[in-house]
Amino acid sequence: MYDQLRFDYLGCAGHPHLETPHFDRVAAKGVRFTNAYVQSPICGASRMSFYTGRYVSSHGAAWNGFPLRVGELTLGDHMRAAGMDCWLIGKTHMKADKDGMKRLGLSPDSMIGARQAECGFDVWIRDDGLWGYGPDGFYDEKRSPYNEYLKSKGYAGENPWADFANAGIDEDGGVASGWMFANADKPANISEKDSETPWLTARTIDFIEEQTTPWCAHVSYIKPHWPYIVPAPYHDMFGLNHVPAACRHEVEREDAHPVFAAYMENKIAAAFQQEEVRRKVIPAYMGLIKQCDDQLGVLLDYLERTGRMKDTMIVLTSDHGDYLGDHWLGEKDLFHDPSVKIPMIVYDPRPEADATRGTTCDALVESIDLAPTFVEAAGGKVADHILEGRSLLPWLRGESPDWRAYAISEFDYSPTQQAVKLGLDPKDCRLFMVFDGRYKLMHAEGGFRPMLFDLQEDPEEFHDLAKGTSHKNEIDRLYIALAEWGRRCAQRVTRSDDDIRGMHGRSLRRGILPFLVDGSEVPEELTEKYRGPALQRHTGD
Repeated sequence: MYDQLRFDYLGCAGHPHLETPHFDRVAAKGVRFTNAYVQSPICGASRMSFYTGRYVSSHGAAWNGFPLRVGELTLGDHMRAAGMDCWLIGKTHMKADKDGMKRLGLSPDSMIGARQAECGFDVWIRDDGLWGYGPDGFYDEKRSPYNEYLKSKGYAGENPWADFANAGIDEDGGVASGWMFANADKPANISEKDSETPWLTARTIDFIEEQTTPWCAHVSYIKPHWPYIVPAPYHDMFGLNHVPAACRHEVEREDAHPVFAAYMENKIAAAFQQEEVRRKVIPAYMGLIKQCDDQLGVLLDYLERTGRMKDTMIVLTSDHGDYLGDHWLGEKDLFHDPSVKIPMIVYDPRPEADATRGTTCDALVESIDLAPTFVEAAGGKVADHILEGRSLLPWLRGESPDWRAYAISEFDYSPTQQAVKLGLDPKDCRLFMVFDGRYKLMHAEGGFRPMLFDLQEDPEEFHDLAKGTSHKNEIDRLYIALAEWGRRCAQRVTRSDDDIRGMHGRSLRRGILPFLVDGSEVPEELTEKYRGPALQRHTGD
C-alpha cells in the first residue's frame, strides 16, 4: 500500500510522463483493476475498511484517530483462522480503543491486547510517519523506529525525520522544511538510501528472510503522501513540462454544492489553486512515486532471485488519491475520481490465473474485496456474514462472477473546519457516494441537495447534473440503490448463515415442542419420548 497514490500516476495506467516499469511489471504478471474505489477517501477510515473487510458505517472508525472498537474482527483474525500469519510492516493509522481494552481487562502487553491495539496485526515494524516538531515539543508516543534508524546512521537531533528526511537546505544554508510547498523542489537533506522508502523496503526483505511459516504481510509505505519533498536524484527528475493543467472548470464554482463549496475555500484548496504551488509540488510527487517504483523493483528482484516470486501473491494499491489542484481542491476527502479511485494490481502466481496475466478488469471493485480475496487464497472459508467485500479470485481466473451493480464510499467530515463553517451537528456531517459505473451520486446529510455526475459524457466530473431537474430518474434510481445498501445485514457477525441453517429444528430435536395441539403437527420421532406407558406416580412419601 502506497499512501495517497493516485490511480492515474502510473505508466501502466497511461500517465504521459511518469514511467513506472516495476508497477507495470506486476501488471504484466497479473490483473489491473481499472475501477477500484476506497470505502472512504481519508486515511484512517479507508485503512480500517481494508483491514476489516467492512464498510465504514459497519466498523465505525470514520476518521483519523477514531479508535477501531475492541472486538472488531480484522484481516489478522481471518488469516490466522486460515493458517496464515499476518504482519504489519510500515504504516497503519490505527488508533487503539484504549477505553474498550481497559473495560475488558486487555493489557496491551499481552498477545491479544497487542493485536487489538495494532488492528489485528503482529507488528514487525510500525512507523506512521509525520513526526511533528512544534512549540509544544516533540510528541513520539510510539517512538518512531525510522527516527531511531536515522540516529543510528549519525543524523543528529531529537527528531531527524523533521530535520533531514522532511527538510532540504535553503540558499542561506538554513532549514527548508518540507511542510512548506515552496521547498518542494529542493532535495531532502538525506542520503537517498536512508530515506523512508528504501528503509521500509530493507525492513521488508529482513522480514521475509526470517519467515518459516506461511505469511501475509501488509507492507505499507508512507510515501508519496505529503510532505512533498524527496531526496536527490528524484527531486529534479521532473519539471514544469511534466505538470499537467489542473482538471478544473469555472462551472464547478457556479451554484456549487455547499459542502463542495466549503472544501474549495479551505486552506489546502487555496494553496493548490495557486499554479506556483502545483508547479513545485507535482514534480516532487512524481519523484516520490518514481522512488517507490524503483524500490518496488528492489523487492521484486529479491523475490525473483530467491525463488519466492512463484509462490507469493502481490497486491499493489493505495488508501486514497490526491487532488493536486484538480476540481479546485488539494488532498483528498470528496468523491471525484482523483480522490476516491485507487490503483489495484493483483498478481496471483498460481496456474489458475495464467489466462488473465497482463489484462485489465473494469468491474466495480471496492477496497473491502481484498480481505476475502486473501482468505480464499489462503484456503480459508470466507466469513461472509462478517466480511462485506467479495473475493477477486474469480476475476483472476478469467470467470465472470455475479457482481455488484454499484460501489459505495462514505465520508464523515465532522471533525473538520468545513463542518464548523456549515454549522452542522456531527451526526449530519456525513457524505455517501453511489457509483454504478456511469452515474456517480453524492448524498449529503443535513438537508442538502445531492450531486450527480455522468462519467460517460463528462469523465472530468465538471457538470453537476443535480443542479437541474432533467436527471431526476437517475437520482431516484441511485437513491434506491443507496437505501438497498443501507438495509444490508451488517451487524449480525456472531452467527453465519450456515450457523443459522444448522439451528433450524434444533430445539425440536431436543424435545422442546411448544404450541402443539395433539402432536400430529410434527414427525412422530420428535414426540416418541413423550408417548408410551405412564411412569409410576411419585407420592411424595
